[in-house]
Amino acid sequence: MTKKVLVTGATGRTGSLVVKKLQSNDYGWQVVPFARSSSKAQEIFGNTDNFIFGDILSPDDVSIALEGCEKLIILTSAVPKMITPPSEGKPPEFDFETNGKPEQVDWLGQKNQIDSAKKAGIKHIILVGSMGGTNENHPLNRLGNGNILIWKRKAEQYLMDSAIDYTIIRAGGLLDKPDGKRKLLVGKDDEFLASPPNGIPTSIPRGDVANMVIQALNNPFAKNKAFDLISQPENDDTSISIDWDALFQLA
Repeated sequence: MTKKVLVTGATGRTGSLVVKKLQSNDYGWQVVPFARSSSKAQEIFGNTDNFIFGDILSPDDVSIALEGCEKLIILTSAVPKMITPPSEGKPPEFDFETNGKPEQVDWLGQKNQIDSAKKAGIKHIILVGSMGGTNENHPLNRLGNGNILIWKRKAEQYLMDSAIDYTIIRAGGLLDKPDGKRKLLVGKDDEFLASPPNGIPTSIPRGDVANMVIQALNNPFAKNKAFDLISQPENDDTSISIDWDALFQLA
């Protein structure tokens, strides 16, 4: 019998990659994508018959989506929108959509998902967050005065205190570049931001984050780990072979 995993944030730029990879390869999991917008899902996926649509702030919506699932992948995140472009001597200004502020999405929405998962008997939650959460003065927190990394970190701690097995992946800056072509590096508590290894950029392709998420579903060394994730620069067109066991054990 195929096991089921719920993926929230399924129409996001990283979430959609996770869903598509799980749909197109046999990892032993039937993916149940969860999203707010049916039109956006239709635009990205075409066929949305297996989607569940709802609000992550609604306990009923999330509980219904979790029925029959063993694991949960949380890829929901507030998204800042530029409202005023930069001009001479002035930086751009950002804001968030109504009901889309970090406190609502990255804290209350994730808290509701964790609470609902606990009630549903979910065995393992994989959460994708962001590096930078140890610094309250991080520039991302100033976007729209949203304190997005502060709320993300609060949700991560709530998950760690929930008694559910967890894997928390704090990704570096996300790149729209090919995956599987870079060596991945794991770290702790923003050490890469304080001292980048060999001065490399603290970034990673979205597809590599998606691969890490999927590998965490089945890897015994992935549980109860919270770590930062970046990649080395791409050297050539050669695919990289990754020892996932070793990578998770380093986390």
